[in-house]
Amino acid sequence: MDSDSSITRRQLGRLLREARDEIGLTLEDAARLMEWSKSTLQRYEKGQNQKIRMRELDGMIDIYRIDPERAEGLRGLAKQAAEKSWWHEFGDLIPENFSVFMGLESAAEKLTTYQPDLVPGLLQTADYARIMARIASPGDTDEERERRVEMKLRRQNLITRKTRPATINVILGETVLRRIIGGPSVMAAQLKHLADASTMPNVSIRILPFSSGMPTGELIGTFVILEFPVDSRGKPIEPTIVYAENYTGDMYSEKVGIVQRYRQAYQRIEQAALDEVSSRALLRKMAREYQHER
Repeated sequence: MDSDSSITRRQLGRLLREARDEIGLTLEDAARLMEWSKSTLQRYEKGQNQKIRMRELDGMIDIYRIDPERAEGLRGLAKQAAEKSWWHEFGDLIPENFSVFMGLESAAEKLTTYQPDLVPGLLQTADYARIMARIASPGDTDEERERRVEMKLRRQNLITRKTRPATINVILGETVLRRIIGGPSVMAAQLKHLADASTMPNVSIRILPFSSGMPTGELIGTFVILEFPVDSRGKPIEPTIVYAENYTGDMYSEKVGIVQRYRQAYQRIEQAALDEVSSRALLRKMAREYQHER
């Protein structure tokens, strides 16, 4: 499984912090023994350091009295953190804040998302993605636009790969089905693709119809709840994180209270949505309607 270097650095930092806590060593004392400032060690434990040097890691392993087996695991994480993930080749096209999301997405085991207006990237067809790229980045060359489409399609490997594909639960607002992106032909293919994808065992797609009104009583934009696999010690490699899209800046939060609020919002939307079978039938029905409009 691809894993973004920033995720791996955060995991390594968390394990080192836990090892320090286990022997009752304060941040200040550990920093002094490492001949670092307190802020330097804090950055290390938060995964914010851009480069991990093995001699520094070995120094902490010695100071924290980490046993050989755990030490090898930490060294393995450090080596993994030095490797760049596949999307770095698209770095010139990815805003910094979305690069963070791609790192989280690539490491996630389960994604739960509400998409009121557009098909999520993990389920877009190439033609739908191409139209969206043209709208979002009108100054792109044809080559840049195709690279954006390629990047989006490669992200979809997360749910289509044969080995341990991620689970994705999606609720789409009915607007997604009726907002015409690229014309009837593109929409027909896109809705058929959604219906077909919904038959996969790891993919759930449900539609929130207009007739359900506003289940939460207030506007809620696009959001994704990301959950992560556990490590060899049975602990998640990352805490559950909520990502919410905004036009001027995206929000990430791992605060338990905020994650819980989004879970509750999703549950209320889910209760008002069509079930999976009815949703699939509606997707196929509308795909046929668009097909007849061609």
